[in-house]
Amino acid sequence: MKINQPVFSKLKIKKYVSYLSVALLAFAVGYILKVEPSGPMNHLHGQTSTMDEKPQFWTCSMHPHIHQPEAGKCPLCGMDLIPVQADDAGSSLGPRELKLSPAAQKLAAVEVAPVERKFVENQIRMVGKVEYDETRMAYITSRVSGRLDRLYVDYTGVHVNKGDHLVYLYSPELLAAQEELIQSLATVENLEDSDIALVKERALDSVETIREKLRLWGLNAEQIESIVVNKKIDDHLTIYSPISGIVIHKNALEGMYVDTGSRIYTIVDLSRVWVKLDAYESDLSWIRYGQDVEFETEAYPGEVFHGPISFIDPVLNEKTRTVKVRVNVPNPDGRLKPGMFIRAIVRSKTTSEGRVVDASLANKWIGPMHPEIIKDEPGNCEICGMSLVSTESLGYILPKDKAEEAPLVIPSSAPLITGQRAVVYVRLHDKEGHFEGREIVLGPRTGNYYIVKEGLEEGEMVVVQGNFKIDSAIQILAKPSMMNPQGGGPAPGHQHGGSSAPAPKTPPMDSSGGEHSGHSSAGTTLEEPMKMDMPPKIHSGFKKQLTRFYESYLGLPEALANDDLEAAKMAAGETMTALEAIDMKLLEGHAHMVWMKQWAQFKQAGKLFEGADLEGMRKGLAAFSAQLPETVKQFGLENGEGLYVLRCPMAEGGQGAIWLQRDKATRNPFYGQMMLTCGSVVETLAGQPNPHKGHDH
Repeated sequence: MKINQPVFSKLKIKKYVSYLSVALLAFAVGYILKVEPSGPMNHLHGQTSTMDEKPQFWTCSMHPHIHQPEAGKCPLCGMDLIPVQADDAGSSLGPRELKLSPAAQKLAAVEVAPVERKFVENQIRMVGKVEYDETRMAYITSRVSGRLDRLYVDYTGVHVNKGDHLVYLYSPELLAAQEELIQSLATVENLEDSDIALVKERALDSVETIREKLRLWGLNAEQIESIVVNKKIDDHLTIYSPISGIVIHKNALEGMYVDTGSRIYTIVDLSRVWVKLDAYESDLSWIRYGQDVEFETEAYPGEVFHGPISFIDPVLNEKTRTVKVRVNVPNPDGRLKPGMFIRAIVRSKTTSEGRVVDASLANKWIGPMHPEIIKDEPGNCEICGMSLVSTESLGYILPKDKAEEAPLVIPSSAPLITGQRAVVYVRLHDKEGHFEGREIVLGPRTGNYYIVKEGLEEGEMVVVQGNFKIDSAIQILAKPSMMNPQGGGPAPGHQHGGSSAPAPKTPPMDSSGGEHSGHSSAGTTLEEPMKMDMPPKIHSGFKKQLTRFYESYLGLPEALANDDLEAAKMAAGETMTALEAIDMKLLEGHAHMVWMKQWAQFKQAGKLFEGADLEGMRKGLAAFSAQLPETVKQFGLENGEGLYVLRCPMAEGGQGAIWLQRDKATRNPFYGQMMLTCGSVVETLAGQPNPHKGHDH
């Protein structure tokens, strides 16, 4: 469907602004590298050069794999090529080294931080609700059939104490049992002078049997004793409360006839409650039984409650990719009410081996069902009688040896991550101004740090700001970098230009070796997004992972259309988890480059979801959805179903915003139930299978 001209103009202007920003960044990197006739920062290495020096080759600051023997235009983006001198090529440096003068470092805003060995705290944030403690619930049932002549508690929400009378029940069976008891007592009295011991014994057994039957029917010891002493039949039975608590359900009415086992009331003791939280799959390695949980409620802002983790669900919810975590919380004043929304934090420190460090629980013994029971010695739980277990068996340790020492960590801004690879730039301490690129093996992210498994040593200085600019300079020098791990020429799969040899005067080639039909050698202009002109051979595994990403995303606009913040946060979390699960290594060549750019845009937009309210989630949706149609067009859909692109002209302060749905019926996520049908379909994304679907390479 054709988009009206005003909308198209706004979208086109946004493209111009976006690509102009990229061009300016590229120009800045190119300017650092570019050789000027004079000036204090005319060379990346801080060395002086003149115009008489002949460039070794010419390259593009946007596409550094382009190497041409003479000046001209980039065959991909049309930008002016910049010269690279022989010194720029780093002939005197190592294969991954780059030298920066102090002025060049200042221009690139390079900052470094030490590689440290320390315990870092990871904060796992979860949301959930207050629920009843299932172990403190009781059903008031009729143990004998009869008629409810009186319900003393006639509405829910009433607080009752243990022993309070609740029901006045008339039962013919009860009358018969009392009469039987009185007759048995009379028989025992008549046999007092009898010499036949067996008869007397059987009469006494009969009395005890009837007394036990009445007890099981709900009569207490005082009621039964009253019958025995007074020899008087009571035609009604009073049922008493077995616990103190709140009546949360009333299942009967006065005058009803009930059968044995019929439920009359449900009572729950709220002096202790459960808080059930949703923990994402990726956070499970940081969560342990018995850990302290801090949480807040909307009702008491600023007040922090605490409780230990008492249960971690052994089964993962496949739809939400979360696991239920339960916290036992004392609630003596009843302020925590079932249904309250909870925001919680678990603080976890880990060793280099991934074990959780908690000095307060090290070398302790804990109840396997009641984590509030913690002792210094083995024994039995005071509540359930089960044997206590060691906290070490639950994954807690107190550092004692090298295997359990503090992990090696670097700031999270230091590594440049693409797929499974991670590259850092290290400032060499024995060479002034020298930086070396190094591939490392990362462990999990912990707060603002990454745990390093291999590749770095304590005390080394890594670049935490300016590393992208250094990497761009490394690329231009045809050395191994984040984007080009092999170095020495184009990135894998690219056939867009030569290395140091002259490039052939032919149209650019795509990742599979074919020519871009319909395109001149000028290639893509700045007005167009980075895209693939011919369908690439895409790994079937990548398409399946991408489909899960689409499926997760579709739940987000649906939740916002329902004004459901909790569901929206859950859908956003699923979407970002699905995004992280997509393996870039399954793509090659230009397709890999295209997805990397789109992945970075999705990651940036996903930051808007963190800790957002409904309004913030809608802003995040607008940013996230802007890129999605282009992703669907370039990589296709796994199945034959199509998607619809809808637009709300009033969203984003009148600028308008799009979102994707499975069907045409408008369900506006930006205004929800207030203006649910505001918006219309502006584009249809056909679900045509990729012609190369299923080709693995």
